[in-house]
Amino acid sequence: MLAGSASADLFKNTLSRIPTLFGRLAYLASLRDTNSGVYNHHGLASLFGREESRRALGQTHAQMFEQWLKLPLANKREDLVEYLAGVQPSPCEVVDYWTKSGIARSYLPSSAREAEKQLFTREFAVLVQTLKC
Repeated sequence: MLAGSASADLFKNTLSRIPTLFGRLAYLASLRDTNSGVYNHHGLASLFGREESRRALGQTHAQMFEQWLKLPLANKREDLVEYLAGVQPSPCEVVDYWTKSGIARSYLPSSAREAEKQLFTREFAVLVQTLKC
């Protein structure tokens, strides 16, 4: 069923099915083209148009990022543990990749301020170290 706006539809039909905040953040970041920074979601674009879809994805990415930043560090760790419980390959392989790749910056929305970027990347690095196998 179609929700009233692209953002509402995105949450109702997609994000509400992703159980973790980090999972939602990672999903939204994965919809952004690495070359252009433009968000693409075929289903949302076909329902609401390309520009409305991109705007909703960017705004929602920023909202999920802000929610993540507001969590206490212990809650962030719990959320990551829950996220990792549902990933393939194994959580150990994912954490190992995160450690080696410097992937943290790819989860940042383009609207993030420099202080937010630094906070996220520092905390993410600390959390990943606590999750190493």
